[in-house]
Amino acid sequence: MRTKVTLVLIFLNVALFFVIFHFERTWRTDSVAREVRRRVLSAETTDIRSFEVKSVVPNGSFSVERKGGEWFLTKPVQWRANANAVARILSDLEFMEHFTSFDVAAVVKNGQSLADYGLATPKITVTFNSGGVDTNGRGAVSTTIGIGEMTKVGQRLYVLSPDKKRIHVVGREIADSLSMSLEQLRSDTVLTIPVYEARAINIQAAPPTGVHVVLQNDGSKWSFETPIPARANKDAVELAINGLDGLRVKSFVPDTVQVPSDARFRLTIEGNNRYETLFIGAEVPSSLEHKVPVNGHEFYAQIEDSNKASGRSGWFTLDVPDALMTTLRDAQESLRDRHLLDFDPTLVSVISLKAPNQPTLTLQRLEADAATGEVRWQIVTSGDASQGPLTLAADTKVVQHFLDSLVLLSARQFKSDAPQASDLDNWGFNRPERTILINQQLNAGSNNKLQPANAQLALEIGRSTDRNDPYVYAHLVNALSVYSIDPDLIRDTDVNINNWRNKQLSNLPAAAQVVSVELIDLKDNHSMGKWISARDNQSFAGPLNSKIEALRQLAGQLKNLRASRFVQSSFSTSANTQAGLKPWRYRLDEQIALPGSNGKVEVTTHSLWLSERSGGTEQIAGSSELGLEFSIEQSFIDQLWTLTYGASDPGVPQLKN
Repeated sequence: MRTKVTLVLIFLNVALFFVIFHFERTWRTDSVAREVRRRVLSAETTDIRSFEVKSVVPNGSFSVERKGGEWFLTKPVQWRANANAVARILSDLEFMEHFTSFDVAAVVKNGQSLADYGLATPKITVTFNSGGVDTNGRGAVSTTIGIGEMTKVGQRLYVLSPDKKRIHVVGREIADSLSMSLEQLRSDTVLTIPVYEARAINIQAAPPTGVHVVLQNDGSKWSFETPIPARANKDAVELAINGLDGLRVKSFVPDTVQVPSDARFRLTIEGNNRYETLFIGAEVPSSLEHKVPVNGHEFYAQIEDSNKASGRSGWFTLDVPDALMTTLRDAQESLRDRHLLDFDPTLVSVISLKAPNQPTLTLQRLEADAATGEVRWQIVTSGDASQGPLTLAADTKVVQHFLDSLVLLSARQFKSDAPQASDLDNWGFNRPERTILINQQLNAGSNNKLQPANAQLALEIGRSTDRNDPYVYAHLVNALSVYSIDPDLIRDTDVNINNWRNKQLSNLPAAAQVVSVELIDLKDNHSMGKWISARDNQSFAGPLNSKIEALRQLAGQLKNLRASRFVQSSFSTSANTQAGLKPWRYRLDEQIALPGSNGKVEVTTHSLWLSERSGGTEQIAGSSELGLEFSIEQSFIDQLWTLTYGASDPGVPQLKN
């Protein structure tokens, strides 16, 4: 019994599915057929490539053509069309539907004619060409429809079919879109090549300057080709292109208006297989300006592009911001890269600094530290004939800071791109204050294709004979251009070795132990305090605790002693202070225990000679072992103060009520 019920239910479901499928498909088919039957035009509207509108209304006729993916007005003027206006017309043509329709033959049979519907001479005639050899193999197909009078009821229009055999009654939307004014049909866009497509810029200024500037984009950077080969500022160039793309037509000048022939600029932007040229003419007289632009002026202009074969467009006006006009007028400088040097700091292998009558300072990159990966540098100095070159560890942070400053080194002024020999002498290049040589270790994978491996940059710095000149001058050897730069570079390139030395004077291994530290007053050779690691501060009490703590702090700093600055690369019996030579006042003795190779502990004594404190942040130390004198760091000075003057320090005075 259950089996029979199940089979019946299955049969009923199948039958119901068949009925639904059959009738729903019929309903859908009928719906689509009804919609298609209501359309006035068919497949010819799907690929319209040009259309012409003829109207009996004055200035109502126009034609539009698609070129390279864009729409252009070809009549009554040559100009880029408003894409939204064209899209509206195409949509109204494609989806134009009739409310009713009837045969022309039936109209004639009833004693009427096309003239009764305004279709003998239509008020608007639309002819469009669709398709082409690339789509149908037969060339473009031309279609024409006529739009006549308005119906007496319903505000609808009569439209004559392309074969002139049928009259359709349609909504008035198609007439509204075809009756747009020329101002609505024309795009207000002037230049359309975006910054990412731009490949070259050509700026020709009008006399008397007449400067001709050409910039090229190789994909990664912009550079000048004329008037001189030079790097361009990529950001400035792209901002200028964006500013030009942002220009909009303010008004179109009627043909009857006489435009002054004065010209300001001829500017061409080249893109991918196309170009656009903007001609900026005379400034519009203030009496004719519709609205005075803010921070800008109104100019007459014309446009020419590769999509138009008829040459320049008619005159129009546009507002040009003052900042953009200044950039174009001074393009040779405003678009130029002010950075003097183009190099990668990570590829620099050797830096050489030369100054008049002083030894050359050479900084050499070493292999990175195996443990920390930190880049290391060394100073190479000239030794005597028997020793040969000597090396000293360089301060990596100082060298890196110097390289960073060279990367950022910028021209304050572009002094000259064609200096005379007398100019070079006046700017100090007959005897440069500094010569900076930078060697780059470039490899096959380097992005810098303009320079070979081990490429060298040579920068000369000169000082003007005019001592009131606030700048110094720089130029690359084998290049003509001279730049004004900040004089701080001379200070930053002092060839004194002490300015570049590694300020880390000692770095004891973890196994080393400071056994004791004692401060001796050399005036009477008495001990001002002694700290012994084994006893620590257990043997001291009372007022001596602060001194013992200061000595303990000094013990920790002596394991990693650093200089604040170097005074001289030699040690003498007197301290070379800012006030002149002064006798050493203190001696700091430390005992260091190091485990030996045979298991025994080796104890060595090291002495640090100290001057009187000569300022809030200045106290000189000397080491006969290291063979130099240097200024100690502030934390070291503070601990010495506790030992030498702590007892007499009155402290911070209390405020009186």
